[in-house]
Amino acid sequence: MSVFLARSSGVAIVMAFSAQAALADVTAKDVWSDWKSYMTATGYTVNGTETMSGDTLTVSDISMAMPIMEENTSGTLTLPDIKFVENGDGTVNIMLPADMPMMFKMDGPEGVASGTIVYTHDGSPMLVSGDTDEMTYDYASSLMKISLTDLKIPDEDIAAETVQLTMTLADVVTKTVMTNSDVRAYNQTMTSELLNFDATITVPETNDGGSFKGAMQGVRFAGTTIVPEGLETNDMAALLRGGFNAEGTFDFVSGNSAISGQDGTDTFALDSNSEGGAIGFSMGLDGLTYDVKQNRTETNITSSDLPFPLALSMAEAAFKLTMPIAQSDEEQDFALGVLLRDFDVPEMLWGMVDPTGALPHDPATVALDLAGKAKLAFDFFDPKAMAEVENGEQAPGELHALTVNALEVSVAGAKLTGTGDFAFNNDDLESFDGMPAPSGEANLTLTGANTLLDKLIGMGLVSDSDAMGARMMMGMLAVPGDGEDTLTSKIEVSEDGQIKANGQRIK
Repeated sequence: MSVFLARSSGVAIVMAFSAQAALADVTAKDVWSDWKSYMTATGYTVNGTETMSGDTLTVSDISMAMPIMEENTSGTLTLPDIKFVENGDGTVNIMLPADMPMMFKMDGPEGVASGTIVYTHDGSPMLVSGDTDEMTYDYASSLMKISLTDLKIPDEDIAAETVQLTMTLADVVTKTVMTNSDVRAYNQTMTSELLNFDATITVPETNDGGSFKGAMQGVRFAGTTIVPEGLETNDMAALLRGGFNAEGTFDFVSGNSAISGQDGTDTFALDSNSEGGAIGFSMGLDGLTYDVKQNRTETNITSSDLPFPLALSMAEAAFKLTMPIAQSDEEQDFALGVLLRDFDVPEMLWGMVDPTGALPHDPATVALDLAGKAKLAFDFFDPKAMAEVENGEQAPGELHALTVNALEVSVAGAKLTGTGDFAFNNDDLESFDGMPAPSGEANLTLTGANTLLDKLIGMGLVSDSDAMGARMMMGMLAVPGDGEDTLTSKIEVSEDGQIKANGQRIK
């Protein structure tokens, strides 16, 4: 599904939004031909009846065979009539119906799934200008709504009326510039004052089900997609090797969401508010990257399994992933970053484990920043190769280097920080029980650990014997640092398999 979305996102945005005037001329047939050319290049088979009357081209009975990646699966998308009206000044208005139902049908091994996606807007035309080498689309609407209706899937427990999905955008302004030369480039921008979403699932003849509702204020999107010319295929791996590339950033000023669910007598509800965030992505032959960040989040949770409501807060949450997606005999970059900064829990929860306030109740932080080099042994978007990896018939690849740029864990007055840098020998899989033999070093600093152990003993949460075992382990791996209650540790792994802690061999 992620592959299908990635490949059809350009079409979806252009069909739903778009762009602004240039100086050269464009005709109605030019615009429709360009649409067909783009969709064909990304794997669709497009059919429609074209009727030219005066300055208006009407395309009816539009159907598109979807580029499906799964074996023994097919899909079609059917659209209502679309009109391309020449304005007499070298520009064209695209007239979409105010209510535009797009019917889809997916036929797979488990049966047929079908439904209708209804696109509703205020009737504003989409203005197209430019020439056949570069077309610019302008679109503005006070209201856009996308909803899913008549859903039918091969599952006897889920009927059309049990699933409802709706997304609404207010005061939308979009622009798309399509450039057609050696490659097709699509530069897109979109702003919306408000985005609302609503998803509900109900179980027939019961009160069970769940919902996910929310809103984002001050929404913006900017992105670029490059599609190789002359490569009409639904093979994502082939498109990537041919030059397919996509990148973009989605951000919002503030947001709120509400999740609720019920299963018999069990209930759950979560309300959340944030001070905005951003999602960045890029995909090309050199890899796939996601960069997600959310600012100041306040969350309230109630559940029939909890004795009281929970109120949680976090100053910042972030996640970053970079990974190779194309098979290569060369080393490729990967990275992983996780950040939970100033995570705070209510005093009521602290009171259950620390009623006397013996521990510092400061917000906790967890941060990890990894980078490295690896060889990927298969194409990530090749379904056959992926199945072989999942079945153990194909090794996923080789790890060659790993760098810990930053590590931080701080909670209850104790703090662990560290860095590290290791190389891996894939020719030696015996020294470390099937793992490529590492070599390198890690440097760690731990503060407040002994003080925390003393307080946990006093609270009765840790026994003297358990604390003694922990202190013995710290004594083996660490030495006193410069500050009070500070320990440092330098862990070294040599190429011949020796492991040293602060110069003392432990393996």
